[in-house]
Amino acid sequence: MRKIILALLVVIAVFCVVAALQPADFRISRSATIAAPPSAVYDQIVNFQKWSAWSPWTKLDPNAKNTLSEPASGVGASFAWSGNNQVGEGRMTITDTKLNERVLMNLEFTKPFAATNNTEFTLKPEGNQTVITWSMAGHNNFVGKAMCLIMNSDKMVGTKYEEGFANLKKVVEKP
Repeated sequence: MRKIILALLVVIAVFCVVAALQPADFRISRSATIAAPPSAVYDQIVNFQKWSAWSPWTKLDPNAKNTLSEPASGVGASFAWSGNNQVGEGRMTITDTKLNERVLMNLEFTKPFAATNNTEFTLKPEGNQTVITWSMAGHNNFVGKAMCLIMNSDKMVGTKYEEGFANLKKVVEKP
């Protein structure tokens, strides 16, 4: 029994050391091309009232309690949510914009765990299309580093970004 406990302690210690050595800073980013002008894409991103039509997280909990600030768009606008364990609880606040080019947000999670990250949307015209990039960057504490060893955050969040792009295309692309 003593050997089992000792072996378990060694495994836990190794896991803790490996977690501690993981990079603290992270960035998750995806890009897509949408057959619409930057103004049409920007209008969907900068206005939280329009997010329900394309946000991939809306479908995860249709019963989530959502609160929009007034105004619902532009710098200072915020969107708070409280939902099931798939969406958690938090708030997004637009911190900076550049018309038809960029929207920056502060993203605060309170549940299932506290974290504050920066989210950025950049839009670049390419002919009659728009290349959109959706990124999130932040800093992981020890618990965040340990969680990244267990689950692939880049794949998990990146897949949602890709789903969001597909939804956004349906909203803004003209047939």
